[in-house]
Amino acid sequence: MGNSPVARRESTLAGTRVLVVEDDALLLLDLEEVLRQAGVQSVYTCCTIEEALRCSETERFDAAIIDVRIGSDSIAPIARQLVARGTPFVFYTGQPRNDRIMAECLSCQILSKPAQSDVIVNTLTGLLKVRQ
Repeated sequence: MGNSPVARRESTLAGTRVLVVEDDALLLLDLEEVLRQAGVQSVYTCCTIEEALRCSETERFDAAIIDVRIGSDSIAPIARQLVARGTPFVFYTGQPRNDRIMAECLSCQILSKPAQSDVIVNTLTGLLKVRQ
């Protein structure tokens, strides 16, 4: 199975560090499981803006998956921090594209909730390939 699409994705994601910011506990757990099965070395899960900011002060990420709204708060502080650091990320949301932070980050990809596992992995793989 070395040449299967799944094996190629795993090798691309192997050893990576991914931040996931999501306030829905079930979606957060699902994303973590999808990423771990795809070979991501470290998945940093945060369910609040404050937690994500603290985590990003001490950790570096290869990529991130972030919800647009965490409770009633905008993900803008995290998105801006990721942009400033050059960390690629994807918005994972049920929000329409007219949210202010998505307008600021026009080149960012958007995945609609709930996305299938292979779509999540393919999107993340694509982000990391662009970065290389």
